[in-house]
Amino acid sequence: MPELPEVEVVRRGLESHIVGSTIESVDVLHPRAVRRHFAGGPDLVGQLRGRRISSAERRGKYLWLPLEPRDVAIVVHLGMSGQMLVQPPSVPDEKHLRIRARLDIGADLRFVDQRTFGGWAIAPLEEVDGSIVPEPVAHIARDPVDPLFDAEAVVTVLRGKHTESKRALLDQTVLSGVGNIYADEALWRAKIHGNRIAETLTRPALRRLLTAVHAVMGEALAQGGTSFDALYVNVNGESGYFDRSLDAYGQEGLPCSRCGSPIRREKFMNRSSFSCSKCQPRPRITRS
Repeated sequence: MPELPEVEVVRRGLESHIVGSTIESVDVLHPRAVRRHFAGGPDLVGQLRGRRISSAERRGKYLWLPLEPRDVAIVVHLGMSGQMLVQPPSVPDEKHLRIRARLDIGADLRFVDQRTFGGWAIAPLEEVDGSIVPEPVAHIARDPVDPLFDAEAVVTVLRGKHTESKRALLDQTVLSGVGNIYADEALWRAKIHGNRIAETLTRPALRRLLTAVHAVMGEALAQGGTSFDALYVNVNGESGYFDRSLDAYGQEGLPCSRCGSPIRREKFMNRSSFSCSKCQPRPRITRS
């Protein structure tokens, strides 16, 4: 599933290509793509026609396009395979095209989603902690690359969490945008096993972990995100290449680039965690 760097790459592409354009028409080509818009596809089409896209915004893994007048936004759920592509109208429809918005700049904004877990919805905007966000995003915490992210406040929250440190990193109400890949990478950099209970970590250790989160996010963003298959692309259909720089995630059995010990794979929350068998010792204290 796309994490913060992948979504930010898409946001930047939308910002540079379509902000300021007006939606002339919309075609909903699959009902599941608008299932989160409870008023239905025809209502979504009617609300979008003639509206100007004023900006492209993101918090964590959540992406939205505010419309003028700035009272509502298109909230984009990428799901596991959603793509936001900007294409000339002459380009043939993609096999899994779900929504097409024709813009007055002579381009299409296309939502392509092979697995149909994603979609569009229109939601009202509201002010939360000094930021204007869509109602479905109001409960989501700021992410580590947000200029207003308060690392010390997050350290305090983590110090009160009687749960695994990796589970806490994945909690979007604590800090947003971190998923399985970048959690493993940050924990590796901080030399912390993901099963360490957050409240047992010292404040310096938690600061080190958040610094690692910020660093790995920045590096992944600079490389266009992590693309393991053709589903993870920017608005031009190009893949990122941070997967070539991964130190822990997906590296089972390979030597740790820091100490040479093998990277191990363990089960965690119905998925996998990857860590160094030496640099990240398993905790003696587990969640009770």
